[in-house]
Parts: sequence; structure tokens; C-alpha cells
Amino acid sequence: MNAPLPPDAAHTAPVSRERLNAHGEPPPRHAVNLVNSHKVATFIQISPEGEVFAINGHVDLGTGVRTAFAQIVAEELDVPLHRVRMVMGDTDRTPDQGPTTASASIQSAAVPMRRAAAQVRRALLERAAERWACAVDALNVSDGVVQGPQGENAGYGELAQGLRFDMDIDATVPLKSPEQYRVVGRSTARVDIPAKLTGAPVYVHDVRLPGMLHARMVRPPYRGRDVGTMIGHSLIDVDRASVAHIPGLVAVVVQGDFVGVVARREEHAIQAARQLKVAWRAPPPLPELNNPEAAVRANPSAERLLLEVGHIDSALDATTDTLQATYVWPYQMHGSIGPSCAVADFRDGAVTVWSGTQNAHFLHTDLVALLGLPEAAVRIVRLEASGCYGRNCADDAAAEAAFLSREVGAPVRVQLMREEEHAWEPKGTAQVMDVRGAVTGNDTLAYAFTNRYPSNNAPVLALLQTGVVPPDPVVEHKGDRTVVPQYRCSHTRIAVQDMAPIVRAAWMRGVSALPNVFAHESFIDELAFRHGEDPLAFRLRFMTDARARELSEAVAARAGWQAGPRPRRTADPSRPHVLKGRGFAQHQYVHGTFPGVGSAWCAWVCDVDVDTRTGVVHVTKVWVGYDCGLVINPAGVRHQIHGNVIQSISRALMEQVNFDEHGVVSQEWGAYPILRFGDLPEIDVLVMPAQGRPPLGAGESGSIPSAAAIANAIFDATGARLRAVPFMPGRVLGALQALC
Repeated sequence: MNAPLPPDAAHTAPVSRERLNAHGEPPPRHAVNLVNSHKVATFIQISPEGEVFAINGHVDLGTGVRTAFAQIVAEELDVPLHRVRMVMGDTDRTPDQGPTTASASIQSAAVPMRRAAAQVRRALLERAAERWACAVDALNVSDGVVQGPQGENAGYGELAQGLRFDMDIDATVPLKSPEQYRVVGRSTARVDIPAKLTGAPVYVHDVRLPGMLHARMVRPPYRGRDVGTMIGHSLIDVDRASVAHIPGLVAVVVQGDFVGVVARREEHAIQAARQLKVAWRAPPPLPELNNPEAAVRANPSAERLLLEVGHIDSALDATTDTLQATYVWPYQMHGSIGPSCAVADFRDGAVTVWSGTQNAHFLHTDLVALLGLPEAAVRIVRLEASGCYGRNCADDAAAEAAFLSREVGAPVRVQLMREEEHAWEPKGTAQVMDVRGAVTGNDTLAYAFTNRYPSNNAPVLALLQTGVVPPDPVVEHKGDRTVVPQYRCSHTRIAVQDMAPIVRAAWMRGVSALPNVFAHESFIDELAFRHGEDPLAFRLRFMTDARARELSEAVAARAGWQAGPRPRRTADPSRPHVLKGRGFAQHQYVHGTFPGVGSAWCAWVCDVDVDTRTGVVHVTKVWVGYDCGLVINPAGVRHQIHGNVIQSISRALMEQVNFDEHGVVSQEWGAYPILRFGDLPEIDVLVMPAQGRPPLGAGESGSIPSAAAIANAIFDATGARLRAVPFMPGRVLGALQALC
């Protein structure tokens, strides 16, 4: 049999030693392309003691997917959950299953692992049947022990001896039916929480290696930018003598615009980074990004027509009720509470990097290019890290640590400072969405939608600043997530204006879908107002998706939705200056390049208080309806929904990155406020019954209706329509004054 893999950091003692052998060296490595994603043994291995090692190329970003994966494997194998050990995000041990994005872990990445588990169970039963000369159907399995018809029994560990499981994954092997589930579908405590609560060193920030040095980067003046001829060519001079007096300084490493200082103690690395005298050329000025609509419209673009049905211009010209609106989304920050960190150990022509990366295999490819090494000489070990739900600076820290470790010949730990993380993390990009539409019949709409979307590729900084990769703008098709509204349209035109990035940007939770649905669901509310109809009933008139209709009706009933036209402008009896409103929004999250892949459906009803004196909006309660098919861990899904609600309310009410002519100026929490505990709403979650449907991604869908539901609630409270995020007090007051 294949040698069993050791459990990952979430299940074991300190990360500082478990990745090293008795000589303080990393375990033997093998070529990444030998991790065959089509083999059963790639995903499931069993130790002689009967422990199951389940292997997956995705990682757990704090969503609890590690626990859900273990539940799936435990279910198919009929073993106790505590006997399953997940191995995730190690490029020497896991297959490349693509990035951990788009809520695809349960929906897609779990599938081959589940099938492999079913095949292993069948192979073990066949071995037991052969040993006891009986039919497979005469056997029973309980907690990883096979029981024979004459009282025989053998554990999986015993039966697996000598079996290699090197057969191809067979999609025809029967899987358990939901009626047989005992583990899947039951709320289960997350396996990663105890170690975190007790302070075990599970985070990449905790890694310590023998002889490890500490490093800090000295960043160029083009803060948060990765496009332009100045990238890699702005450094004029480095005065190494300016830090020669600092004790324990090991090296000042310079290549292109890459400047790093390495010291024996962390505080001395920080001191050196602050005191090193560096001369830079001034970068060319940015456009005025504090007006994102103007900046995005001015950015050169190319239209990509996605869908055209009927004759949209003729249909809209034929009616006097055509509505036209523009919705604007700002640059936003992932805002990881802990700045990114990585540790790298370059020795004997190979490197091991401990990183909080979201995409270990992508990072592996980047380090192969940066260091000029063969694939087999680079290993990424993904450990727990700061949350982001998108790209923060984890990959940048990893690349910088690897480069510096090679240069100084010792393990190096790179820890970003707060101002670096805020300035340089790839931002969630700005968007501008133009919508025209009208009711063209009793149950059909005409709808024209164009999304202007600066691209979000964000190459690793070290690749750009050392000159390994040219800073040429790359245009990617990322603006088409959930770009088609969920309503019956007889005439439709859907397009994306693809364009190069303006500043450094990468995917952020609800990539383009959250802003697109902000536009869709605000616009449908505006149409309902124009026609004097209840917003929910108006939507139901044009819904063709039975699951969306059922979900919308269910969450509205749970919230006690009161039908009628909006706005109602209801004042708080005890505070007449505070107006109360209720909003609705819904949509299925569709991710990937058009036409995309459908994930979970989500609907929001939310209540808000709007202080007409200050413009402050407080979301007081949110009812969330969710349809993600089969739920692996109900508690985990509810936790995800709560997290989505909190994060997306923060994004809708207060988050916007500010810039000057050189780059990002929002470099600390005072300049980039986020939602606080005192502002959290009451959250009521309704998860729809699976009704035999397969699981869908549940990670991001909960945020998709948020901004539109809040905007619609503000309109109900005040009659003011907000078409630009965030809904900060000044913007709210301006909208209220415009009504006068």
C-alpha cells in the first residue's frame, strides 16, 4: 500500500517541527506532476491502524470545508469522523484541483475524493469477502470494521495491508444515497477550532525553524500598483551604510525594485526597513480613483457581448416607461486582520515555503518562475493564516521569503506590517454598471445591462519588481459573474466592457457578482416603484426559476413581509428623526466565465434604521433564505451565512479604498473602517430542504443580495435611491437633501 500521509497542522503538535525530519530537514519531495488526480490513492490512503487520510487540492480559508470534507469521506467509508485526517494544500502531497475560489470546494473538488472513498470501501469489502469465502452483500461495516456472516471481523487497517489503491477513479461506482447518511447532513463541530481556541501554533505566523532569520521589505512609492513602465525600474539608489549600525543585520537584498532587509531578530529587521535610505523615481500619477465611475469610464475597454435576445433598442424605444440607471461599486479591501506572513527554507537547490496562500499550486508555479527551479524543487505547504476570502498578500510574502532565503542561504520569515498589507494587497476592483429596462408585457421585461470591469490578475509582486515578469496589463474575463438577471426578458442585451487593471486588483468574495446583483436587484426595485407595485410581488411576476420563487416566498413569509408599494417612510415612534425600512433582494450566484456555473440561491429581507440627522444607516435584522441543495454540515452553512452577512453589510455601508496620485492612502483601520461588534444585526437563517438535490457551493452566495437589499430598505425608509456603494452618512444625507 502507499505510505500513509501524516495529518496536517490542524490535527497535530506545533507546525515548527512537524514539517521537518530528525535532522531539521524537510521530507523528501517529488515532482508535482506525479500527483495524479485520476488515481484513487491520490485522494484516499489508510494506515495500518485504520486511520483514513483524505487528500484534497483545495484549502480551508476559514469556511469549515476541512470538516465537511472529512464528513463526506467518513460517510462513504463508514468510519467515525475522528478517524479521518485531512491533508490539504501541500503541493508535494495533493493534486492540483485549481484555486480555492468560486464556492467550488464541495460542489466540485470533493467529487473525486468521494468517489475514491467509495472505491476504497468496495475494494476492502471485496478483500474481506475473498478472505472469508462469502458474498460482498453478506458483509456489514460499522466504524471501519468489516463484519462477516459467521462472526468474522477485520478493521480497515488490516484489510488495507498490501493494497495500493492505484486504480483509476471510476465514476460508475455506486455512492451512498441520502437516505443512508449518518454523518453527512448532521451539524458537526469544526475540527480546526479546538487548536485555535487553546492557542496551539497552527498559523503560518507561528512557524519557527532552526537558524531562521527575519525580513522586512522596503516598498517602492507606487503603492498598490502593478501596471506601468515604472514597475521594476523606479529604484535610483540604496544607501547600505545607513543601516550598517543596526545589530544583527545580515543583508540588504536588491534586485530591480525589490528591496529587502534581513536580520537575526525581527525588531532589527523592522528598524532596518524604516531607516534604510532609498532613493526612488516618482511614479506617474494615477487617475482620480476617488471618483471610481469617472476613472472606470475613462479606462480603455473592449466590449464582450454575452447575450442578445430580441430587439432591445426597438423594445425600449417603443415605450415611454423606460428606466435608465447607473450603479457604481468602489475599490474595496480584503482587510485581513492579521498582516500576511510566510517562511521559506532554501537549501540544496530546493525550497520549501510555508504560506497562507489560497492557491498553493498557483503559488508553486510562480515560485518556479521566480527562482528558476524545476517543479520538483519547489514545495508549498499551506497553513492557516489571516482570513481574506480572496487574494491578500499571502503569495507576495511567500515569494519574498523564498527569494530572500535563497540570497542569504538560511530560512527566512517575512511578516508584513499593517500599512503594507493595506496598501499592497490586491483590491476588490471597482465596477460601473449601466442598466436600461422596462416592462414590455404583463409578464416580460426588456433589459439591457453593461458592466465595466477593470481586470484583476495581480501577478505576485516579486515577479514584477525583480523583472522576471513584465508589468504589462493583462485583461481577464472576470466581470461576467451573475451578469444575467433572474427574470423573464423578451428582449435582452448583456455585455461586459473588459479592460486592463488600473491598480492592483484580484478576486474578492462574490467576484463581480455582488456588484452585478446590486445593480440587478436595485433596478428591479426601481421598476416596481415606477409601476406602483409591491417589490416582492413584482419580482414574482417575472420569475421563471421555481427554486428562486420558492425561496423568495419562504423567506418573505418567515420575515412577515408586508405587501404594498414602497416607500413607506415609517418613523420610529420614540425617535421621529429615525426612519425604518425593509428591503428585499435575491439571486442565484453564478460563477465562472459566461455562461458560468450555478451555485446556491440566496434571498435577503433586511430591516434598517436611517438617522435623518446624521445619515447613519444601521442594519437591525436580516432574514436569509438559502438553497444550496444537500447540506453536508448544517452548522457550517449557518456559520458561512453569518460571516457573509457581517462582511457584506460592512462592505455596503462603509468600505471604500481611497487613493492619491501615487497609490493607496487607506493604510490603517482609521482610514478604512469596518463593521464593529456593536453594529451587528440579528440574523435569522432559513435553509431550504435538499429535496434530493446535490450540494451546491455555499461559500459566497450569502453575500450576493446584500447591498441591493440594504439599498432597497433605505429607499423604503426614506424614498432616497442610492446607486453607489458604500452608503456612508455623507452620501445618505446628500440623497435625502436631493429629495427636498
